[in-house]
Amino acid sequence: MADLRRTPLYDQHLALGARMVDFGGWEMPVQYRGIMDEHNAVRTHVGLFDVSHMGEFEVRGPRLVEFLDKLCANDAKKLAVGQAQYTMLLNDAGGTIDDLIVYRVADDRALMVVNAGNIDKDWAQVSAVASSFEGVRVENQSDAWALLALQGPDAESLLDQLIDFDPREMGYYTVREGQIDGLPIIVARTGYTGEDGFELFVPGDQAAQMWQRVMAAGESYAIQPAGLGARDTLRLEASMPLYGHELDDETSPLEAGLGYFVAKEGDYVGAARQRQLRAEGLPRKLVMLKLLGRGIAREGYAVQDGDGVAIGRVTSGSMAPTLGYAIAQAMVEPRHATVGERLFVVIRGKPVEAEIVKRPFYKRAAS
Repeated sequence: MADLRRTPLYDQHLALGARMVDFGGWEMPVQYRGIMDEHNAVRTHVGLFDVSHMGEFEVRGPRLVEFLDKLCANDAKKLAVGQAQYTMLLNDAGGTIDDLIVYRVADDRALMVVNAGNIDKDWAQVSAVASSFEGVRVENQSDAWALLALQGPDAESLLDQLIDFDPREMGYYTVREGQIDGLPIIVARTGYTGEDGFELFVPGDQAAQMWQRVMAAGESYAIQPAGLGARDTLRLEASMPLYGHELDDETSPLEAGLGYFVAKEGDYVGAARQRQLRAEGLPRKLVMLKLLGRGIAREGYAVQDGDGVAIGRVTSGSMAPTLGYAIAQAMVEPRHATVGERLFVVIRGKPVEAEIVKRPFYKRAAS
């Protein structure tokens, strides 16, 4: 893996005994003590993820909102200072270049956080749209930032021991600037696990110090470092998409059940195709499957109706540690996308019964 990129926390992962894997060109920890332990730590206490491989683009200028409204599918006019917004970059055909989060940290400044494997193509799209906006400056700051994700029901209490403001003041999908031990950072309250959580944007050269500080403060909360394996099972239980699985350049976010985040009006890139799909109907839909028989539904496995006719394919699947049974997301024909319908996933040549259930599979109890 000599040619793979490494985050500033690479040495921390090795010291913790992480098993490293190739993830989209990055050498990343897939697990430390074990995926099940890390998954359960996030569900019951708190876990710390290194997501510094994600890309960060800064947008500045008086035409910030106008620019975001053209660039992204969600309605940027709803994005107030101090708020975050889940959105997508679309191509002209209406497919998804990437899904991302925009953090508006000031009236004329925002950070866009994009998926690691899409940084180059995302930057090409952002740069192209920005070239027609004189009042906007964009900068690829992906190499400048490290990003730590603190997730779990104890994340708020733990962060309260470190940050120079009360994290209880932050609502879901908000962002603000603060300090830990005098180091200025950006703090967001979003997450990709179905649990409460925060993201800490830290200068790359301070990442190791911040990681150690959070881990030390978290000892009394039974904190565990968590790798990509637990991140995937957690996000799947929360029915969240993973780019390259539920979304790609040929898939509209409407097909992936993300229409809430796609503006019905506006002139954003790909808007015409989204309006067409809403008017004419979707060619396929993403459904949540609870497996009723034995086996794990893996990506690419065929999905059949009761007559054995192929009607779609699995996009993601795993055993759900919190739920105790196997789950999957699958893209199927719309006529077979009703909650309660029984379908079959072909696992090792054998059809295994599954039921379409409501999204999400897992939702944390209200606090």
